[in-house]
Amino acid sequence: MKTYPFAAARVFDVPLAIHPTKGQVIARVLANRFGVGEINFSGEDSGALKPMAFMGGEPGALEKDLNEPYDVINGVAVIDVSGTLVQKSSYLRPYSGMLGYNAIRNNFIEALSDKAVRAIALQIDSPGGEVAACFDTADLIYQSRKIKPTLAILDESAYSAAYALASACEQITVPRTGGTGSVGVICMHVDQSKAIDKAGFAVTIIKYGDRKADGNQFNPLSKEALERYQADVDEMGEMFVQTVARNRNLSADVVRKTQATTFLGAAGVEIGFADAVMAPDEAFQSLLAELG
Repeated sequence: MKTYPFAAARVFDVPLAIHPTKGQVIARVLANRFGVGEINFSGEDSGALKPMAFMGGEPGALEKDLNEPYDVINGVAVIDVSGTLVQKSSYLRPYSGMLGYNAIRNNFIEALSDKAVRAIALQIDSPGGEVAACFDTADLIYQSRKIKPTLAILDESAYSAAYALASACEQITVPRTGGTGSVGVICMHVDQSKAIDKAGFAVTIIKYGDRKADGNQFNPLSKEALERYQADVDEMGEMFVQTVARNRNLSADVVRKTQATTFLGAAGVEIGFADAVMAPDEAFQSLLAELG
C-alpha cells in the first residue's frame, strides 16, 4: 500500500501520452486499491504482449544487469524500450514494467559515443506513458540521426509516447500484429466527493489562491479547472502532432486528423507512421545487411 499514493500521483490529474486501454487498467487498479470502487470506461482492456529478444527467441534472452545500458550485437547497440514510460527510473533497463526517459537518454548518449557501435536500434514494445521528458527525449534521438543510423524495431507495438520516440528514428519497422499511432494526450481525474458524502465524511480545504485546489479529488471538477486542464492537454497534444510531423516528414494536418487512432501493422505503413512490416528478427538482420 505504501507505493499507491505515489503511483496515483503519476496517473491522475497529470497529462499522459499512453494508450487508453493501458491507462484504464492502471486507473482501475489504483481506484480499487483506494476504495473508490469500479471506474467504468468504454471499450475493453487488452493484454500487454511481452517483448522478445532479437536473438535467442525467448523472453529476456538479452537481459543483463539492470545498470548495463544496452547490448551490442555485430556493432548495433540494442536499447530496450519496453513497458510504461516514466520521467525518471532508477535503472538503465526496464524494471517492474517501467522505464525512465532518463535511462533512455543515458543509453542513447552512451551508444552515440561508443566506438564499438555503428548503429542504434530501439527495441520497442510500449503503450507509452508520461508526457514529462518525452519530447526532450524524442528531440535527442531526432537530432542524433546525422551521427549514427537509428532504427526503431517494434517488438510488437509503439503507442503514444513510445511512438513519439520511434518516430524520431530514421526508420520504423512494425510486425504484422504490432501497432503504431495513438498520437494524443490524455488526463484522468477522479472525483471522490460522492463516495466521501456517502461515507459520512466532510473534507475542508483551506487554501491561499483561488486556483490552488483545482483538480482536488474531494470536490467536483469546476468548469474553470476543466477548461484550464483541457487547454494544457490541447497544447501538449499539438506539440505531439508537430513532433511526429517533423520526425516522419508528414504534414501536421495528416497527423492531427488521425485523432489518436492506432494502426495495425500495414495500416501504419500506409498512413506514413512506419516504413515496413517486418518481424523484429528480420528487421534486425536487414539492418545488419545494410551496415555491411
